[in-house]
Amino acid sequence: MATTAITQHHEHIVVGPRRSAFTASRAALGALLLRDVTVLRKGIVIFVLRTIVQPFLLCFVFLFVFPKIGQSIGGGTQGSASFATVLVAGVVGISIMFQGVQSVALQMSTEFGYTREIEDRVQAPCPIWLVAFEKVLSGAIQGLISAAIVLPIASVVHASGVEADINLHWLILLTLVPLACIAMGALGLVLGTSFEPQNIGMMFGFVILPITFLGGTYYEWTRLAPVKIGAWHWLQTIVLINPLIYVNEGMRAAFTNSPHMHLYIVYPVLIAFCVGFLWLGLHNFRRRVLS
Repeated sequence: MATTAITQHHEHIVVGPRRSAFTASRAALGALLLRDVTVLRKGIVIFVLRTIVQPFLLCFVFLFVFPKIGQSIGGGTQGSASFATVLVAGVVGISIMFQGVQSVALQMSTEFGYTREIEDRVQAPCPIWLVAFEKVLSGAIQGLISAAIVLPIASVVHASGVEADINLHWLILLTLVPLACIAMGALGLVLGTSFEPQNIGMMFGFVILPITFLGGTYYEWTRLAPVKIGAWHWLQTIVLINPLIYVNEGMRAAFTNSPHMHLYIVYPVLIAFCVGFLWLGLHNFRRRVLS
């Protein structure tokens, strides 16, 4: 009699439909992104200061101080204006790169380090690789925000007569800038999963500095042609392995009319870097989590 009552009771329990793996993963991805956006919103002042300090100093020194003290770059006012156009696009590109490194690589080194926060993240109801991909998306979003902040600042910080020639090309801007942000976020994933937390300082000395100075921030790629051995333009060839050179050349195509690398090279190479960095970063992430 008791067994029959229990059976009848359970028959009245309504069981909701089971969520598919795709639905659960999508909800988990949205929750992880929402968490990162919430953290970013609470620390927005620090984020803005971290974003604008380096670009502001670069523009202030090269485009304001140097012309004021007669130490113009490029030879005269016209040359300084040309350099300003080159530099403004370059500082937008370098800001996107630093956001990818800071928001993904440095954060990941902390989560893999003493806090072990990564162990909580991978318990989300989604594949392990999706947790890593969320970090890339978060870094890309922060890169987009940094580009929107840096471009107006870099455009106005200059001495009289050395204004940058800004000309927005919207189709390139709306396609290339998000692609560059994803590529740099994926680069941050590779670096964050390749360096141990205690060795994260080596990353800046052996990886970030060479990428920065040989990434075309202060010059167009076409300007490297005179640096050669015999008929070999060796520097112009070597820097082609640097992803930042394609980001900065793309920024010049998007924001200025200055000479730049052909876009039919920039787009495919940046897509290739995205795929390569994502594959390597996701592989490293899974290995680090499961080790």
